[in-house]
Amino acid sequence: MAQSWDQLQEIQPVVLKMFKNSLNKNRLAHAYLFEGMKGTGKREAGLLLAKSIFCLQPQDAYIPCEQCLNCKRISAGNHPDVHMIEPDGLSIKKHQIQELQEEFSKTGVESKKKVYLIAGADKMTVNAANSLLKFLEEPHAETTAILLTEQMQQMLPTILSRCQIVTFKPLSPLKVVDQLVEHGVDPLLAPLLAQMTNNLEEALALSGDDWFVQARKIVLKLYEALRKNPLEAMVALQESWFLHFKEKEQCDRGLDLLLLLLRDLLYIQLGKWKQVVFLSEKQRIEMFALQSSSKRLTEQMSAVLEAKRKLHANMNTQLLMEQLVLKMQEGSTFV
Repeated sequence: MAQSWDQLQEIQPVVLKMFKNSLNKNRLAHAYLFEGMKGTGKREAGLLLAKSIFCLQPQDAYIPCEQCLNCKRISAGNHPDVHMIEPDGLSIKKHQIQELQEEFSKTGVESKKKVYLIAGADKMTVNAANSLLKFLEEPHAETTAILLTEQMQQMLPTILSRCQIVTFKPLSPLKVVDQLVEHGVDPLLAPLLAQMTNNLEEALALSGDDWFVQARKIVLKLYEALRKNPLEAMVALQESWFLHFKEKEQCDRGLDLLLLLLRDLLYIQLGKWKQVVFLSEKQRIEMFALQSSSKRLTEQMSAVLEAKRKLHANMNTQLLMEQLVLKMQEGSTFV
């Protein structure tokens, strides 16, 4: 993920422009909430803002030099006046916030300034959130709080009201593709990975994951069986799908692949080859597209989307997939 001002400027220009204006005018808020999908640069931007505050030799009065002692210590995670809190297990506990409050009641070790970052702020327990709320209501001078979250709706409205909310937009798939190719990922695979996740690290992990290689093959096999007869599709579920997509998250990923495959077939019918992502199976899916109608593909996509909704509502995965297969063979949506 991007680390420098220029790199973050490329992926989150609106956020960096806001930083620039606030730093130039010396009008930083006492509390920020950085919200957005995983992999959009929230943590990196938080550390960058901390560097801008503490940098000994900033460029243009706001861009950290990345070379001074303060910048290097923040990068290494050992600056005495910059503190990061992360979930202890599944949540952020009350004692973590209390320890932070005690730390910040002291004078800054090297200056009056202090910065704290709370990663996964939506994972605070109720007690921890209430402790933080008191902290936010009575901010210390020259203290900057930066909360990071992927689930803003899970946070207390009273905390949200005391923070300046900064939204980090998802990276465009084209940028993710470029970054993946730069990291050595096969250009035929990169577009598919960029549709599966907005997170570069997760996409890179998937690119070398044998499970994901097999998942693509099984999805294609299931679709091929769907075009034949109900019995063959049910056999494909029993022999391949249920053995590979065992967990709810894995099933969800399989449905995402199926949805992307159906979308590719529509794109091929419309002559939009540049938007196709199953590039390694170009000839095979072109044949599928020629043998399907646009109406049927649209209905099948609707069925998959409804299956995803029911999966998230904790419907039994085996029953869900059996129903989906039957509905897709009918070319209609879930009832």
